[in-house]
Amino acid sequence: MKIATYNINGIKARLPRLKEWLEETRPSVACLQEVKSQDADFPSSEFEELGYRAIWHGQKAFNGVAILADSNAGYSATEVQRGLGIDGPKDGEGEQARYLEVDIEREGKTCRIVCIYLPNGNPQPGPKFDYKLAWMKKLRARMAQIWKSEVPAAVLGDFNVIPEDDDVFSVKAMASDALMQPESRAAYARLLADGWTDAVRTHNPRGSVWTYWDYQAGAWQRDHGFRIDHILLSPEMADKLISVGVDREHRGREKASDHAPTWARLDF
Repeated sequence: MKIATYNINGIKARLPRLKEWLEETRPSVACLQEVKSQDADFPSSEFEELGYRAIWHGQKAFNGVAILADSNAGYSATEVQRGLGIDGPKDGEGEQARYLEVDIEREGKTCRIVCIYLPNGNPQPGPKFDYKLAWMKKLRARMAQIWKSEVPAAVLGDFNVIPEDDDVFSVKAMASDALMQPESRAAYARLLADGWTDAVRTHNPRGSVWTYWDYQAGAWQRDHGFRIDHILLSPEMADKLISVGVDREHRGREKASDHAPTWARLDF
C-alpha cells in the first residue's frame, strides 16, 4: 500500500501535472491540499477516468483538501469526518476547509487516513499565528481520539511546520517565519511524543530532505527548500513502514506546484 500527500496549489491550474503524477506513480491513496475549489467545481470525473474515487472538502479560492483512493486496485473510501470544529481567524468567517478523515478498505482490511492542511500562521505574532496554534491543539485532540480507537491510522498533509533545523536550507533565512517558531515546533513535537511516527524522519535521520521550494528568488534552482509535508503513522501503521520518498522530479516540471509529492509504502 502506497500513501501520499501532495499540496497541489490549485487543482485547476495543476490538473495536468496532478494526473501525470497519478498515472506515473500510482499511489493507493493520495491526500491533496490547497485544492482551491468549491465542492461543486471539484473535477472528480477526471480522477474517475484514471480509476480513482475522490472525497473532497472544498472552499472557494482558498484551502481545500481531498482524498483519492485507487478503486482499480480495490481500495474504497468512506468519509468519517470533515473539519475540526474551529472557526477561522476572522470574526464570522466560519470553518476553513482544512481537515478530511476517511476509512480506507481493501480485502477486508481497514485503515484510517487523515488529510490536513494546517494553517500557515504568518504574519506572526498575530491572530493568524494564534489560529495556527489553536488548530494544532484541536488536531492533537482528534489524533488522540483516533489513537485510542487503535485503528491503523496515518495523518498526512502540509503541516506548515519545519520540525528541526536540518529540515530547512537556512535556519537564518526562516528564523522569523511562523513555520519555524518554537511554539509551532513544540506543538508538532507533542504529536510525536503522543506516539505518532514521522515516517520521513524515521528513514532520513540526518534530515536535509525538502518537500517545498518557493517560486521566488530561484529557490528551486538553488535547492533552497524545506520540509513541511509530513506523514505521521500510528504504531499499528509504523510497524508496517517499508520505505518513504519525495518525488522531487515533479517539482521541476512546467507549471508545477511549489510542493513535491511525499509518500510512504506500507506492508498493509
